[in-house]
Amino acid sequence: MAGETAFTYRDGRLHCEGVPAERIAEQYGTPCYVYSKASLLGRFQTVREAFSQWGALVCFSVKSCSNLSVLRLLARAGSGFDVVSGGELYRALVAGADPRKVVFAGVGKTPAEIEYALNAGILMFNVESRPELEAVNSQASRLGASARVAIRVNPDVDPNTHEKTATGKGGTKFGVALGEAEQLAREAAGWRGVRVSGIHFHLGSPIYTTTPYERALERVVALIGRLRPAGCQVDSLNIGGGFCISYTGESLPEPADYAVATKSYLEKSACPVIIIEPGRYIAGKSAVLLSRVVYRKETACGKRFIICDAAMNDLIRPTLYGAFHRVWPVRSAGGMPAVMRPEDEGFDGFATEVADVVGPVCENGDFLAKERALPRMQAGDLLAVFDAGAYAFTMSSNYNARPRPAEVLVDGAESRLVRRRETYADLVGPEQEFLR
Repeated sequence: MAGETAFTYRDGRLHCEGVPAERIAEQYGTPCYVYSKASLLGRFQTVREAFSQWGALVCFSVKSCSNLSVLRLLARAGSGFDVVSGGELYRALVAGADPRKVVFAGVGKTPAEIEYALNAGILMFNVESRPELEAVNSQASRLGASARVAIRVNPDVDPNTHEKTATGKGGTKFGVALGEAEQLAREAAGWRGVRVSGIHFHLGSPIYTTTPYERALERVVALIGRLRPAGCQVDSLNIGGGFCISYTGESLPEPADYAVATKSYLEKSACPVIIIEPGRYIAGKSAVLLSRVVYRKETACGKRFIICDAAMNDLIRPTLYGAFHRVWPVRSAGGMPAVMRPEDEGFDGFATEVADVVGPVCENGDFLAKERALPRMQAGDLLAVFDAGAYAFTMSSNYNARPRPAEVLVDGAESRLVRRRETYADLVGPEQEFLR
């Protein structure tokens, strides 16, 4: 995979493609996110090729990584986009997305967002409740339009992932039950402002086996089989995203494995349009977060802390989800271990100590890694947080009045800034004019 080779150690120094990470840190400062163009495009192509026999529309999930330059890169490669807000739709359009390849998901679309999407000419809405379908119908009717919609069903399938990112189980806020979806599709067949032409589901992310997709598709394809005789012209099937990546370096299923497992169901659905919405798989392994050590601290109770300039406001996944990211020095004579697991107490060939990697934010939950075996690090050293391209910068904040980091895109031997580091002035800009 392109993402596996974009970040490599050469002569004991981490590189992104052909650019040393140390040079990027010196030029753009830290913390900063560093993206690989080759990885982004390579992993997008891997997904597209896996589902090519169905001519699947790959709609990159904007919520996973919304940098304009990343979106433009993918748009020019032929990607569509999955958006969940008016703001994400705006970002996609500014980046050059073809609105006819945009799917608008999300449980709480406002009338203003619906109108904006209708005027933009998007491909379709994924609707998640009767009131939402009624709202789309109302707005479209008012504008003299007919909105193409897919009903998002909740197949009540456990994807065996983190509870906060499991979205296809009964009891979550997402989608409608299969029976309700069938009734809703039948009723909406006579509505003037909508055309129910698709069924959508999204089980969550990351999903580490193909089994949840197979179980969901068995139920969804049966639903489609009941709808067509009832006069519902279902011509599209959207199976969402959630394809996993390995945060430890171990082997996991690839898009081709998901495609093989779902093949019989996709064929049985007889839907001419297949849509998939990957985000993490494309972006996750396509970036690292670079950070510089500010202090080394050892406490009287025997704890070691590596205090760096990146914090939970820059990367909240570890404290929010208990997520594991490999963390390693940018300069390491032996490179880094091929596999790193949360429980590892050391690695053959590497001298390590156990320490917590933390940031400056005033929360005990401010950490990037806990009880981690790492080479001894000192103030001034650079470290890299790997697999930080998805749900990383997009979830960053200004907590503790911390400016958000820069974003850098690497293309071969060249690097360029794609989002400047925020300044203190940026933090107060929206408020300053209202001071009295």
